[in-house]
Amino acid sequence: MGDFLAEMAAESIRRARIARGDLAAIESRVPVARPPIPLTLSPSGFDLVAEAKLASPSEGILTDGGEDMAVTLSSAYVKGGAAALSVLTEETRFNGSLGHLERIAATVDAPVMRKDFLVEPVQVLEARAAGASGVLLIGRMLSTGLLVEMTDLALESGMFVLVEVFDRADLDAASAVFDRDVLVGVNCRDLATLEVDVGRFAELAPHLPANLPGVAESGLATRDDVARAAGLGYRMALVGSSLVTSDEPAHRVRELLEAGRLAVAGAGR
Repeated sequence: MGDFLAEMAAESIRRARIARGDLAAIESRVPVARPPIPLTLSPSGFDLVAEAKLASPSEGILTDGGEDMAVTLSSAYVKGGAAALSVLTEETRFNGSLGHLERIAATVDAPVMRKDFLVEPVQVLEARAAGASGVLLIGRMLSTGLLVEMTDLALESGMFVLVEVFDRADLDAASAVFDRDVLVGVNCRDLATLEVDVGRFAELAPHLPANLPGVAESGLATRDDVARAAGLGYRMALVGSSLVTSDEPAHRVRELLEAGRLAVAGAGR
């Protein structure tokens, strides 16, 4: 792990330690949390995961308004046709919180995914207790045993899992869970350096498991960006900053969805 990912891992370990001390309370909230909403993919062949985040390490503050703005954005994304929402819960560099996720999950009728730098199973339980329908697991941050354990815990809890990789080594390591019903995400932003390399989508696309939906993550801002990802065979795109900063996020979701679906139709998929 590089500097940024190491920083996020250390902060996540600190938060996980606190959560372990509150494990009984977290477990008691799981049965009464809003039930998971299944992630349903469109027969069109392309869908969007729209991200609600207030800040990012590479771009700084994206929007003011705090939790209210996160809820407003999420509602707009659903109106625009997003298949799922990604909600940042990392506090120090993304201005997120589990409170944001819990309120959004209680407000919108769409599956909500906890996006964070999760390092322990208790954080999967935290997500479910807050009403999450899915979790992001970064393969590079987890041993094979932990990746398997956390994936199985999420699936057994009724949540979907997006397993994120950066390169072939990550993809090979994450293959331990490719016999499960997971999403496989390729992040073109290297979380060690925060640099974006969109060529990573094309590089890894031929090596993704054919039986699982591939998700293109980061570096997607325009219709052409999304169309290229869809043309490479990615079944979904996770888009954040360009939606957060749009004056009309619902319209922007529709535009990007249209671009992806036209690319799929053009490729004959």
